[in-house]
Amino acid sequence: MPEPFSSFSSALIPLPAENVDTDQIIPARFLKTTERSGLADALFYDWRYDEQGEPKPDFIINKPEMQGRQVLLAGDNFGAGSSREHAPWALTSWGIRAILSTSFADIFRNNSLKNGLLPIVVDEDTHRRLFEQFAAKPDAEVSIDLEGQVVHLQGDQDISFEVDAFARRMLLDGKDEIGWLLDRSAAIDAWEAANPARVDTRPNAAA
Repeated sequence: MPEPFSSFSSALIPLPAENVDTDQIIPARFLKTTERSGLADALFYDWRYDEQGEPKPDFIINKPEMQGRQVLLAGDNFGAGSSREHAPWALTSWGIRAILSTSFADIFRNNSLKNGLLPIVVDEDTHRRLFEQFAAKPDAEVSIDLEGQVVHLQGDQDISFEVDAFARRMLLDGKDEIGWLLDRSAAIDAWEAANPARVDTRPNAAA
């Protein structure tokens, strides 16, 4: 289960490529495991390593100054392609907690929200300004406030964002749907005790 999502500040990791699909985020050959451990090494594997498996020093997350950063600034339509929970698992295992983009593939966005990763949609002007901010001040930080649904930029500029209310609550509480149901197990048991099982009275229903 993901950790509770709290406000934090971080400099940006710029990845302007558009239409980055889930196979580029984590290639299919790494999907055999159901464990998150070790998936950080598989993140962007085919972009990140050469044919000998050595890290490419010019790929963005291999650069020393990017280590410890938690906000990915991505190009449009991030997370396209097939559904795989391993994509947000790999991103969060590396340390990324939020992604800023002009749009996300629906399945990737839903998988992210269920796995402790916050996808934030910004408009094109804001998106461009964020890349310009990085170019001018690579170490400038943004602050992510999920409770207030605001991204704070340097210079006292705030960007509001929308997130599904239930998904927001799950992120803040560090829970998934199963955890949400388990919290209500006593109420569910009480309802079941007070409401006998339904009996199908249609003719031949038991046949």
